[in-house]
Amino acid sequence: MGSLENERKTTGWAARDPSGILSPYTYSLRNTGPEDVFIKVICCGICHTDIHQAKNDLGMSNYPMVSGHEVVGEVVEVGSDVTKFTAGDIVGVGYVVGCCKNCSPCNTDREQYCAKKIWTYNDVYTDGKPTQGGFSGSMVVDQKFVVKIPDGLAPEQAAPLLCAGVTVYSPLNHFGLKESGLRGAILGLGGVGHMGVKMAKAMGHHVTVISSTDKKKTEALDHLGADEYLVSSDTEAMQKAAESLDYIIDTVPAFHPPEPYLSLLRIDGKLILTGVINTPLQFLTPTVMLGRKSIAGTLVGSMKEQEEMLAFCKEKNLTSMIEVVKMDYINTAIERLEKNDVRYRFVVDVAGSKIDDQ
Repeated sequence: MGSLENERKTTGWAARDPSGILSPYTYSLRNTGPEDVFIKVICCGICHTDIHQAKNDLGMSNYPMVSGHEVVGEVVEVGSDVTKFTAGDIVGVGYVVGCCKNCSPCNTDREQYCAKKIWTYNDVYTDGKPTQGGFSGSMVVDQKFVVKIPDGLAPEQAAPLLCAGVTVYSPLNHFGLKESGLRGAILGLGGVGHMGVKMAKAMGHHVTVISSTDKKKTEALDHLGADEYLVSSDTEAMQKAAESLDYIIDTVPAFHPPEPYLSLLRIDGKLILTGVINTPLQFLTPTVMLGRKSIAGTLVGSMKEQEEMLAFCKEKNLTSMIEVVKMDYINTAIERLEKNDVRYRFVVDVAGSKIDDQ
């Protein structure tokens, strides 16, 4: 259809300052260009990163900010050059909505590492408009950063997969950790962690959950299917588990020393960081050198990995454990998420909410 003459407006729930409190905010969407998809939001997951951004924990927040990057919606309109989607498709949008399309990462299905990537919110699009996320009625997104939700996968189940799901799938895929028989661990059992357990088990891994207390032991073993549960403060158990793991996916979004977990890795084992932490980590180099161990970071996943991950979840019948809430509950949900009082992901029913109500 090309660009529209009149700008559309939508309402989202935005943070206005570092208090992070969200309230209704009406703003203009950019016009639908030739490569764009206009999406009516159905639902959106709540991630710890949304809290970091809304509260300016990373010192780079711009307000007003409509966060939300686990977005599922229905295609309403497509631009004249869009070939992947048609009106009525149920689609997803993750944490990145733009890139330069010319650099090495962009040309090798690693566009999430493009130096000029554009975040779904708290960023500026190429037309100069600020990007706003999925806690809103609608969005306009470049077709490259839109993914089809497989038939039979409910929107509220698909939403957390677009960040929590791909955040664990991507390192397993990239670091060659998809083969069966590996021994891995998931550090932290939250939104990302619980999907890590499910995916690793579906790949045929022996999975240990590592947590600071035994509070989630029953859930990890009986509900999620983990093979073992390790309390990090149990010195004897940690020593017994030394050099037993091929990898650890660290999902904890708060400061914690890495050394106790490095000791659990075998030779060539990998500690993979996924949690956003604004405090420097420290470790003694021999803890890495003596086992040729690696500490790596990973950022969500590429669009190719998004598609692979959704297909994998559909094939293996993997779903996230969620609590669906309305938009007027979002501030309470965020408070609960900060206290880890959710099993394991909040999903906002945007379409079913009166989002312009306070």
